[in-house]
Amino acid sequence: MKRIVILISGRGSNMEAIVKAHAQEAWQAEIAAVISNRPDSAGLKFAAEHGVATAVVDHKAYPSREAFDAELQRVIDGFAPDLVVLAGFMRILTPGFTRHYEGRMLNIHPSLLPAFTGLHTHERAIEAGCRFAGATVHFVTAELDHGAIVAQAVVPVLDGDDASKLAARVLVQEHRMYPRAVRWFIEGQLRIEGERVVQLAGESQSFS
Repeated sequence: MKRIVILISGRGSNMEAIVKAHAQEAWQAEIAAVISNRPDSAGLKFAAEHGVATAVVDHKAYPSREAFDAELQRVIDGFAPDLVVLAGFMRILTPGFTRHYEGRMLNIHPSLLPAFTGLHTHERAIEAGCRFAGATVHFVTAELDHGAIVAQAVVPVLDGDDASKLAARVLVQEHRMYPRAVRWFIEGQLRIEGERVVQLAGESQSFS
C-alpha cells in the first residue's frame, strides 16, 4: 500500500480535500502524516481529527534553509512515503531536498503554469488582462513552480473580478483536481515522458 505525506503551512484546504477524497473513495493508500512548518497551522487539527499523524518542523528554529530542509527530510522519511504532496507549503525548497524526492513530489500552484510563477498570481492575471486563469498540478523540481505538468484547471476571469473572487473560483477547481492527481500517482497511472506527463488510463488532465 502506497504511503502519502502532505506538507502544509496553514489551513491546508487542499490537504482537507485529499483526506476527504481518500476516505470517500477508499483509496488503496495511507495518508501517513501531515507535516507543517508552523506550529499554529489550522490544518494540523483537521488532520488529527481525521486520524492522520501530524508533525511540526518549525522553520524558525533553524539557522538556514539547508538546516531546515535537512530536518524536514529526516522527519518525512521517518514516515517512509511513496509520495510527498505540497498543499500550501509556503517554503522555497533547496535543490538537494527536491532531488531527494524527484519524481515523487507534487505541488499545486494557483496559475496556468508557466505563466505567473511565484506569489500574487491572481492579482497579476487580472492586471495582465487575462481572460482565463486557473491552477496547475506539477512535479516539483529545483526551479520554483516548474516541473512536468500533471493537470490544469481553467476558470474564466470575469468582469468585476478582484483577486479574492478569482481565487475563490480557482480554489473550487483545485479541490477537484488535486485529489484526482494524487490518486493517479498512487495508482501508477502517471508516466513522465520528457517534459510531459501522460495519464495512462486516458483520463482528461484538464479541468474546468
